[in-house]
Amino acid sequence: MKTGRYSPSLDALLRLCSRNYRSLTGLLLEGRRRQGDDQRCFEWRHAQEPVTLRLELHEQTRYTEVVTIERLAPPLPFVDPPRMEVRLYHDARVAEVLTGQHFSRFLPVYPYPNAKMLQRDEKFQVNLFLAELLEQFRQSQWQLTRQGEESRKL
Repeated sequence: MKTGRYSPSLDALLRLCSRNYRSLTGLLLEGRRRQGDDQRCFEWRHAQEPVTLRLELHEQTRYTEVVTIERLAPPLPFVDPPRMEVRLYHDARVAEVLTGQHFSRFLPVYPYPNAKMLQRDEKFQVNLFLAELLEQFRQSQWQLTRQGEESRKL
């Protein structure tokens, strides 16, 4: 059986990154509206589950912003809480995952198999994970807490 070379769909990746941009900018705008434009860190707590997500603005230029998204929780043995850096490109209206867990600078395509056991479309997969995470804000009850309030309890 002959298998063709994997070719990523740039159109699908851009659609996904555009959706992530809309979701993430919506959360940042809501946080700034409630807590002030000068605020750089926002914590969202789930209404029924002991889960808090922190969105922290690290870098802001005329056309881009870099935001860290991380789950705040008591440590679990052998499990790192999810953490990723995302760059928002305001001129193109897309958000792209820069780093996730212990990986950074995702290539568009990876050979498979590979030493790190990354998927061929790892770049698409980490951006899809971000989309699914951001979708939880639309489907669940999340409350914006005062910056730092929840993290002191953990």
